[in-house]
Amino acid sequence: MSVEKITMPQLGESVTEGTISSWLVSVGDQVNKYDPIAEVMTDKVNAEVPSSFTGTIKELVANEGDTIEVGELICYIEVEGGSSEEATEPTNDSSDQDEVKESAENKDQSMKKRYSPAVLKLAQEHNIDLNQVEGSGRGGRITRKDVEKVINSGDIPQAGTQEQQSKPVKEETSAATQQPSQSKPSPMPSAQEGDVEIPVTGVRKAIAQNMVKSKTEIPHAWMMVEADVTNLVNLRDELKEDFKRKEGFSLTYFAFFVKAVAQALKEFPEINSSWAGDKIIQKKDINLSIAVANDNQLFVPVIKNADEKSIKGIAKDIAELANKARQGKLTNDDMQGGTFTVNNTGSFGSVSSMGVINHPQAAILQVESIVKKPVYMNGMFAARDMVNLCLSLDHRVLDGLVCGNFMKRVKEILENMSQDNTSVY
Repeated sequence: MSVEKITMPQLGESVTEGTISSWLVSVGDQVNKYDPIAEVMTDKVNAEVPSSFTGTIKELVANEGDTIEVGELICYIEVEGGSSEEATEPTNDSSDQDEVKESAENKDQSMKKRYSPAVLKLAQEHNIDLNQVEGSGRGGRITRKDVEKVINSGDIPQAGTQEQQSKPVKEETSAATQQPSQSKPSPMPSAQEGDVEIPVTGVRKAIAQNMVKSKTEIPHAWMMVEADVTNLVNLRDELKEDFKRKEGFSLTYFAFFVKAVAQALKEFPEINSSWAGDKIIQKKDINLSIAVANDNQLFVPVIKNADEKSIKGIAKDIAELANKARQGKLTNDDMQGGTFTVNNTGSFGSVSSMGVINHPQAAILQVESIVKKPVYMNGMFAARDMVNLCLSLDHRVLDGLVCGNFMKRVKEILENMSQDNTSVY
């Protein structure tokens, strides 16, 4: 028998960590290879982690609620083959090799300053100078457990500590130095009698971390255009009942908007990009992320190759993804590969909003409510169906010129959808 490690798998192209929501096995359980052993939540998907081996669960290293980085150990499993003594009691030679390996890893500090959102949050809450924390992760990376260890020790390295120790302490201080440090985080609010405390776990925790990462790393800019979709509304109203009867799912306004965005992205591929440090990656495929909800949980599944699909095909994908979200059946594949996000904020009655970009994408478009407005045209006022389209953009990747032309094109496509020149099939 031998003891093997099972680590946190990569559950998405930009996912760096996952939270163990529940263990599906206990110590001593027999499992087969590919059997699910745990449910994991990330900012993109809820997924089951399969066993990499056939054997007996030896130890559950991670607890339910723990957030584990990709590649970190979550449990041990005992499998057939090899010597159990060798696995549990390594010889001096293997111990020496581990020491050499650990020494080499300690020298590699290439990942020292690449912090996860969880690490940054803990450091900010406790005013910890991360430059003075030793990282145990790959390439010297500081993990959440490293920060927690420092907090539990009570010996918290703070910014400016070394410099202050090297200078004599003055009894008198100026008015300026008596001011509270701007870098010190504000104290967390405490619950009062009658307040309800809601633990931040699972999907909400993952969303919070991803939003902090987006707003911390991405310089957001924003713009809005107004489109006259009167002809589109008339087209949809004429078709919706017959479409629902024939196809079995609804023809929503959102399907028309997604189609227009996909077509415009084909013409302005710069928008369909991601920032990658020393380069910009312009994506070939147009995979549109859309927001769907399940009770109080929000998911962002992906319509793959949206530019190649008809309005009917897009409407079908929207209906299927929304249904899977409600039933908790979204898969890892459903959530991967998004290159641009379209958000239907108009379903809540919103008329103007600024979305937070879905990292690492370069932009997100908010489709607002369609509202009847008096519009001056052809020498008179008329009631028209108007909609605001709001774009948040990554100003490292995009500028006003290309985004303005992109938005102008989306507006043009929408305003030209009518019974005469638009087919949903």
